[in-house]
Amino acid sequence: MLSEVYDRLRAEIVSGEFGAGAALVELALAERYGTSRTPVREALRSLEQDGLVERGERGMRVRTRSPEEILEIYEVRISLEATAAAAAAQRHTDFDLIRITRAQTAMAARPTSEPAAMAAANRTVHEAVWAASHNGTIVDLLTRLNNHLTRYPATTLSVAGRWEEALKEHEDIIAAITERDSERASTLARDHMAKARELRLQIYREEALG
Repeated sequence: MLSEVYDRLRAEIVSGEFGAGAALVELALAERYGTSRTPVREALRSLEQDGLVERGERGMRVRTRSPEEILEIYEVRISLEATAAAAAAQRHTDFDLIRITRAQTAMAARPTSEPAAMAAANRTVHEAVWAASHNGTIVDLLTRLNNHLTRYPATTLSVAGRWEEALKEHEDIIAAITERDSERASTLARDHMAKARELRLQIYREEALG
């Protein structure tokens, strides 16, 4: 029951059913999902750890969004993505390269008419690079940061020209990893995520202006 409540509540937060700042009252949620308050309380606790909810003056609420938060998230993510790419260049196995290249091929074949599918394909490439770092701490931290970004549903890949640009940047990062050039892999990954940060801020500003 806990997993079911967590999955449903998380999905509704990510989809925007519960908007930023929305109050998350245990009793109301228990009635909504047809359960007791205990699994709701545990689900809220897990979602707080994921960075999707926060404690407000009147209890739990959906975490609010801000440009400052975007900067904070990307400040950490840029460094971690660069570290992951460098580690992948140093430690990757043949299987790691197969997984990364397959993910990249699948991403390139993804139609650009489906933003959610585009974002998922892009995430799979990044996750394959994380796995190739063979550093569980990096994978865990990047996964948590990615959870934070699910509250910003618009994908940067929908910005004109970014899809093709991102694919090319991935190819360059993968080439550096393949050649075990850790310094170049780190630099390319850092630049790749820095561009994503600027586009994420651009999208936020445009949404704020309505």
